Amino acid sequence: MTDQIVMTAGIHLPQAGPAASGEAMQQAARLAEDLGYADVWVSDHLVVPTDAEYPPSAYVYEPLTALAWVAATTSRVRLGTTVLVLPMRNPVAVAKSIASIDQMSGGRVIFGTAAGWLEAEFDALGVPYDERGPRTDEALDIIRTMWTQDHITATFPVHGASFASIRAKPQPVGHVPLWIGGHADVALRRAIRVGDGWHGGFLSPADAAPRVERLRAARPEPEFAISMRTRWDALEDDHDLIRAELDHYRDVGVTHLVPEPRQRTLDDYLRSMELLADLLVDGGVRMAR
Repeated sequence: MTDQIVMTAGIHLPQAGPAASGEAMQQAARLAEDLGYADVWVSDHLVVPTDAEYPPSAYVYEPLTALAWVAATTSRVRLGTTVLVLPMRNPVAVAKSIASIDQMSGGRVIFGTAAGWLEAEFDALGVPYDERGPRTDEALDIIRTMWTQDHITATFPVHGASFASIRAKPQPVGHVPLWIGGHADVALRRAIRVGDGWHGGFLSPADAAPRVERLRAARPEPEFAISMRTRWDALEDDHDLIRAELDHYRDVGVTHLVPEPRQRTLDDYLRSMELLADLLVDGGVRMAR
């Protein structure tokens, strides 16, 4: 089975922490294209509690703004969110923003999204944390309705939204892949029901294995992506350990990887990207070289 799995890889951009800046994200995105990465990714945290152990930095550029910024300086790599916390936001505004980025980039967006876990963010935005599941499901319905219908008449009770023959342009270039994040049972069921893929975060191959098995049993089509974000950093981590973990991810059925370097300077970030690209190629990952 594993011999048939074609793995691809993206890279997380320097969007947060001490290496982050607009220029840093654009440089890293251009290098990602040169090195053959399939896609570039940004995370989503709007606020961070002062006593939080994770995320480690509150210095995080807003993800959709960041994607539009790097879209303007690239031409090939896809542009993904890992992951946008959908229930914190107005889904009509999200639909418009992502459709706009997809149009301006020539159809390159991957919409990674999840229900979220950091309650303080919901509190800061005045969004009920306990409603995040129903809000996520209904928001996905709203977004897909806006992306696929012309004259829209619909009612969405969770959000209190009612559309009486509205129109919203532009719509995406084509079908924007929807990758559902999260490790809980409800997230896996959501990925199976409405997703074009699943996007996990920082699970070991052993922990990912039962989730991948369940997802594949329900969604066996090869175009359904099984993606995993990792903490690999080729300047700090043992290369043999990275290679071994890469093989283990392939063995359990992961088809896509998003490493996230942990460097404090842009030069080190870019160097880690270069070393990781070589490790991925050596490990049989398909790169656009």
